[in-house]
Amino acid sequence: MLIQSSLGAAAAPLRSGSQYAQLSRRVKQAGLLDRRPGHYGVRVGVIGSALAATWAVFVIVGPSWWQLFTAVVLAVLFTQVGFLGHDAGHRQIFRSGRANDALGMLHANLLIGLSFGWWIDKHNRHHANPNTEGADPDIVVAPLAFTADQARPLQGWRAAVVRWQGYLFLPLLTLEALSLHVNSVVAVFGGRMKRRPTEVALLGLHAALYLSAVFLVLSPLQGVVFILVHQALFGVYLGSAFAPNHKGMPILPAGSTLDFFHRQVLTSRNVRGSAFIDVALGGLNYQIEHHLFPSMPRPNLRRAQVLVREFCREHGVEYCETTLWRSWREVLRHLDTVGGASKPA
Repeated sequence: MLIQSSLGAAAAPLRSGSQYAQLSRRVKQAGLLDRRPGHYGVRVGVIGSALAATWAVFVIVGPSWWQLFTAVVLAVLFTQVGFLGHDAGHRQIFRSGRANDALGMLHANLLIGLSFGWWIDKHNRHHANPNTEGADPDIVVAPLAFTADQARPLQGWRAAVVRWQGYLFLPLLTLEALSLHVNSVVAVFGGRMKRRPTEVALLGLHAALYLSAVFLVLSPLQGVVFILVHQALFGVYLGSAFAPNHKGMPILPAGSTLDFFHRQVLTSRNVRGSAFIDVALGGLNYQIEHHLFPSMPRPNLRRAQVLVREFCREHGVEYCETTLWRSWREVLRHLDTVGGASKPA
């Protein structure tokens, strides 16, 4: 597994003479691909300060069950840190790939305990082929099934889970953080990876600091419960930010030759909302714009949406945008429909 310096570069399409080329010219002329160092400087500073302050409060409060509220706050902050790692992986923050990688590893490996290199490799493949059978790793997630073909051959406990996956999806998200941690460890120790020693060192340092802080401050029982609550909510929040983006949208057959522009737009769903939604979902609510221009800085996505939506209207391309509530209803309905394919005849 090789860490790639830019998700945007990995997913770059052929541009000449295409609809995407026309849209790209409009976006570039509007200056929407220009970096926003001031914005990211403030965001990194605010989130970093909030994280440091929360850990300070954790130490000051000491061995108390009130620390479960601290666990909730840390789950939110860990997810916000994850969003910054995501942006660094897409080269949204700096022009230099090395600088983005350094910031990404500090945020992902050190601060929240996830392998930046492993995640980039996986996310590259998703961006290149969203919702495409046999190519998008995000629609091959055991024990769930995202297509009827995945569900039909299942037997035993897997079939039972898939049968009820529409109801189990949210509870299963409590295990998302654990899955990410495990996959990170397996990746850095079991595969080829650029900057592997650095990734291993930062993951190890995170684990040492996190576990030491928890069990030096809390009793063993409080520490275990704190970790369970913190990691479960971290997984739910992180998974909830990504799930509405593609789940329940059209799934393309393996080997689909659909062009880049249509592939990205037709398989993505935007979530309508306010500035609060923008912050809460880390800008991923502009999923169509993000997939079309992965290296576009997060604060420019809202402005880009106006151009992209109008361009889709001009060219008769369906542009999917809905509320957060309705997006979740569509996700769960899709999972429930697919689950029906696993029921005994």
